Amino acid sequence: MDQIYVEGIKLFGYHGCLDEEGKIGTDYRVNVKLWGDLSLPAKSDDLHDTLDYVIINKIVKEEMAIRSKLIEHVAQRIIDRLLKIEGTKKAQVKVSKLYPPINGDVESVSVILKRKA
Repeated sequence: MDQIYVEGIKLFGYHGCLDEEGKIGTDYRVNVKLWGDLSLPAKSDDLHDTLDYVIINKIVKEEMAIRSKLIEHVAQRIIDRLLKIEGTKKAQVKVSKLYPPINGDVESVSVILKRKA
């Protein structure tokens, strides 16, 4: 099965259990991988035949704009919508919260969800 990656989507969001996280916000990175049959767009050279990464990016931005306590919840919303894109057979989403407030020198915390259509 073929794959499309959209990697390193940079966003600012207000997710977290702490009230301060909802007010101050922080940086996030999202990576998306979709599986499907890309043989038709490989031949047709037509945007309408492929898993359009502009739509993928739009979905990620819209869902990241909705506050959640847990990045797991955000990732699930993203993957639910990605699986509705026509031609998508499977999806994987990685949401990373950069420099989380956990009393330590931690670059990021991430969740990865993988689901089938």
